[in-house]
Amino acid sequence: MILLQVQQVMRRFGADVLFDNVQMDIQDHARVALVGRNGAGKSTLLKMIAGETVPDEGQISMRKGLTIGYLAQDQGLNSANSIWEEMSSVFAGLHKLEAQMHQLEDQLSDPAVIADQATYEQTLKTYDQVQTDFQQQNGYGYQAEIRGVLHGFQFDADVYDKSVTELSGGQKTQLALAKLLLEKRDLLILDEPTNHLDVETLTWLESYLQSYTGSLLIVSHDRYFLDRVVNEVYDLSHHEMVHYTGNYDQYVQTKAARIQAEWKHYEKQQAEISKLEDFVNRNIVRASTTKRAQSRRKQLAKMDRLERPDSDDKTAHFGFHASKQSGNIVLTVKDAAVGYQGQILSAPDNLNVKKHEAIAIVGPNGIGKSTLLKSILGQIPFIKGQAVFGTNVVTGYYDQEQKNLHDRKTVLSELWDEHPTTPEKDIRTILGSFLFTGEDVDKPINALSGGERARLLLTKLAMQNDNFLILDEPTNHLDIDSREVLEVALNDFDGTLLFVSHDRYFINQVATSVVEVSPTGTELFLGDYDYYIDKKQEQAEFAEAAASAAAESESAANADQTSAVPDSRSKGQQTYQASKQQQREKRKLERSVAALEEKMSTLESQATSIQEQMSQPEVFADAVKLQDFQKELDTVTAEHEQAENDWTEQAEQLENLD
Repeated sequence: MILLQVQQVMRRFGADVLFDNVQMDIQDHARVALVGRNGAGKSTLLKMIAGETVPDEGQISMRKGLTIGYLAQDQGLNSANSIWEEMSSVFAGLHKLEAQMHQLEDQLSDPAVIADQATYEQTLKTYDQVQTDFQQQNGYGYQAEIRGVLHGFQFDADVYDKSVTELSGGQKTQLALAKLLLEKRDLLILDEPTNHLDVETLTWLESYLQSYTGSLLIVSHDRYFLDRVVNEVYDLSHHEMVHYTGNYDQYVQTKAARIQAEWKHYEKQQAEISKLEDFVNRNIVRASTTKRAQSRRKQLAKMDRLERPDSDDKTAHFGFHASKQSGNIVLTVKDAAVGYQGQILSAPDNLNVKKHEAIAIVGPNGIGKSTLLKSILGQIPFIKGQAVFGTNVVTGYYDQEQKNLHDRKTVLSELWDEHPTTPEKDIRTILGSFLFTGEDVDKPINALSGGERARLLLTKLAMQNDNFLILDEPTNHLDIDSREVLEVALNDFDGTLLFVSHDRYFINQVATSVVEVSPTGTELFLGDYDYYIDKKQEQAEFAEAAASAAAESESAANADQTSAVPDSRSKGQQTYQASKQQQREKRKLERSVAALEEKMSTLESQATSIQEQMSQPEVFADAVKLQDFQKELDTVTAEHEQAENDWTEQAEQLENLD
């Protein structure tokens, strides 16, 4: 069922059109991503859908009674309540029912009520109804639900009584999202919900949203997050909207294929136009061929000319180069401790960075990742230990706090003051490759956006030609296109990288190994982020198996020692037969799971086709046709839900067998 439709919506800024003729359908239980470069109008469109603003043209229609939850970028929770009180306020209806239950309980124990049979029975009937309502609305479980969500966002019981006003900006944003999740709106609109979240919290949020009962509309620069949460993508670019099915990776592949096809058609038409124009130019003045030339001219006039694909896109293009090579050993940190004012955050920390390695540092917020980088650079002293750099190592540092910029300078002077012998023309050319063109170079730095400041810092770093780059959250504030350009630049870099990032997609693209920072020190994983996650899962399973084996061993030791011991040969035969049976079950489940995946894919394609037909103006205006299509869509959706339930059940069985 369609929850909401965006129909031919336009937004203007003065004489400029931000976007036009935007169409979007959001179905029940939809998982939708809205993507596009910075400035395309994504947040503007979300505000329209959330009802905070209205379109200049077009309309947004929604199902009657639809409830919408909206989280804007960095929208913090402002409240004088404690954390627990603020979360508990979501369940005000349950609090009333609970108070009513206690009131009725008091009445049922009142001798006067007990003595009046009719009054007692009516009170008991009312109590039973209120208690049933309370139970059906999770009255006995809502506190556990609050604790689960707060724990997911790293708010543990010892801070429940803390006032919301005492929290940092990032914590207030997390709490605002936590409250929205508890409210369980029909449609949840999230604008950059992954800001300020560490990897552990991101993983929890992905899992929570995957099972969220309502629909989701998400803007995010976290491609790893989008891959795991969404199954539809709307691309807002070139002032218009294009719809794709699948997650973010599938969108990228489909869009690339579409653009390639558009170029092919465009180039074919251009060749045909050139051929026709050449014929007209050569033959229009000849008496014998003028009629044919006139015919070709008419053909040219009637031709529906294709626009040049992606003609108005601008993408940064830059690279990092080392002016000289370092020795093989770049950095050594041995048995160090990092922290502030004698308080140790992590120890012992060990790093052995070799030439051409790209090492990602991961760990929860507040564990000391940025502190470790600053200690290596000498900005904050190690509590214990030291950093030793290798031969000919020259470091360049990207500071996530962007303190390396001077607010009173212009973009041009920020670079030129550090490279006074470089001609202004060359400085402008370099800035242009980072998308600072024309009057942009005369902007004061204090007027730049977060994304522009990030690009300027990268410009400065690129001009230094260092051979060891130390980067602290380099993808913060960058849109997806800029992140992809940065990935390419770092992969082509002929030096060494050490970086902190919570962008898991970025880590997968760049890192050759991962170092996890924890209170007990550092641990090295020789692979990308996915490898790191697999190894962490293996460690958890091994620890669980070891604990289980220890418990079984203890239980066996306490068992009756006089019980009969089964014949070892018979026991071995039983184990072999059980193993063979398990293998047969596994193969059967694998075939069934694969068949269900294929069935779900087919049903998704059918649903997409039906939705596209429903969005056609002539269908949307015809109530009878729309109802017929809706029935057909409901049938397909029901089949898909059943297939998905079967797949989930069988996939879990298969996972247990593995």
